[in-house]
Amino acid sequence: MTVAEVVFYLLALLSVIAAVGVVTVPNVVHAALFLILSLLGVAGFYILLSSEFLALVQVLIYGGAVATIILFGLMLTGGRDLPAVGPGAQWPLALLVSGALVVLLLTAVLNTTWPRDAGEMTLISINTLGSVLFREWLLPFELASLVLLVALIGAVVISSQEERES
Repeated sequence: MTVAEVVFYLLALLSVIAAVGVVTVPNVVHAALFLILSLLGVAGFYILLSSEFLALVQVLIYGGAVATIILFGLMLTGGRDLPAVGPGAQWPLALLVSGALVVLLLTAVLNTTWPRDAGEMTLISINTLGSVLFREWLLPFELASLVLLVALIGAVVISSQEERES
């Protein structure tokens, strides 16, 4: 077993445990922190695949910005005051569906013939990538930033209304 395989299995374990933590912890803030940990594990996979730019984007955009906005939204809207989520009437059905999904995924992974040689690696410079992102994809970037700004303003408005009412 190589070092890369050991790192892969450790990252997989970290990501899966953190993902399970996202959906099982009763506290919403703790779930958001587990989400950050899971996203950082995915960034580790990108590093293993020699895709450092995607790892950086994963950490900065998802692990940093999106998770921070989720935490700010929870704090501004009183998310910590939400009732704890526990096992409900859907718990047996959810367990059955998730078990079936695990069996389906394992069957697909184990019965697939995976290629060993990925072929020649395509190298794209960061300058080319940046140029394409900010010339051809400028509008989606700006729309995403506007959506996040509107969400943040909405959270501030909702929290200020709740403070006036109490």
